[in-house]
Amino acid sequence: MGTLPGSMVTESSARPEVLPTERLLPTGMARPDLRRDLRRIDDSRNVLTVASVWVYVALIVAAAGWLHTWWAYLIAFVLMGPMYTRFAILMHEAAHKMLFTNKRVNDWVGTWLIAYPAFTPIQLYRRGHFSHHREEFGPDEPDIAFYGGYRCDQATLRRRLLRDALGISGWKNFTALIGAIRVPTARRVVLSILAVQAVLWTLSWIATGRVWIYPLLWWLPWMTQWRVLNRLRSIAEHGGLEASKDRRATTHNVHQSLLARFWFVPYNTGWHLAHHVDMGVPWRNLPAFHAELERAGYVTDAITYPNYRALWRALSSTDLEVPALADAA
Repeated sequence: MGTLPGSMVTESSARPEVLPTERLLPTGMARPDLRRDLRRIDDSRNVLTVASVWVYVALIVAAAGWLHTWWAYLIAFVLMGPMYTRFAILMHEAAHKMLFTNKRVNDWVGTWLIAYPAFTPIQLYRRGHFSHHREEFGPDEPDIAFYGGYRCDQATLRRRLLRDALGISGWKNFTALIGAIRVPTARRVVLSILAVQAVLWTLSWIATGRVWIYPLLWWLPWMTQWRVLNRLRSIAEHGGLEASKDRRATTHNVHQSLLARFWFVPYNTGWHLAHHVDMGVPWRNLPAFHAELERAGYVTDAITYPNYRALWRALSSTDLEVPALADAA
């Protein structure tokens, strides 16, 4: 099956009405016994996950500083992009209160060890993100700037990605963050974020003896490479779709590969349709929940892109018809 003319939404015949089932409710959420297992949070493993991100960052920076060659810094700069995707997805998990079962621990770790180091006011993000889940493409949709304007021609997509890569989008976000100091209700959060950045800058300076390590390997990747990865992931989640009670019309489904999961969809975030069917399922259990949706016939090959390249090509095509998903290799 293909998509509807002028749209990225698959035809209704590709989205069979199979719910409810013995294991799934009419909404697609699991029935209570199964849902209890799917919503279980693994605290101990998540401690290791958060710690491992910081270990990877330390190793990347330390290796670059030790080798002290242009190519070592270039490799480190490139590797910091995937690190920022990890901070973003773990922050997303904490915003959903699914990183740790203890809510105070969840919020403290999510704020001080994940969100603030990545320049993100998690409190603001959480409010906007729940609006996104209540109604994708609704009147309170906070991310429409990412999803709107698709499909588009290839030149437009290249221009948007170039703007991200050159730091134009990042500078806009950075100056907005700094400017929020003037807002009394936001001042404390902004100053806390800047304080965390000062700590990171100091630690990197002490560890390497080079004051420019922080702007080169922390601030600049956030300003540039992270913007590209974030846009590519965002449009792959919802680009070109529409408001609907059927999550298959609001959220894309893409076959997951190891390379994609390393670069921009870590921690199972590529199983995004399952996340939107039940946003209470922690990241470790999304593949199992996705498998349940597949067994029920809710998720089919007809709505699944074989890889992200196929989806991006479709998003940057102005043809009225997009090839059938199964053939879009």
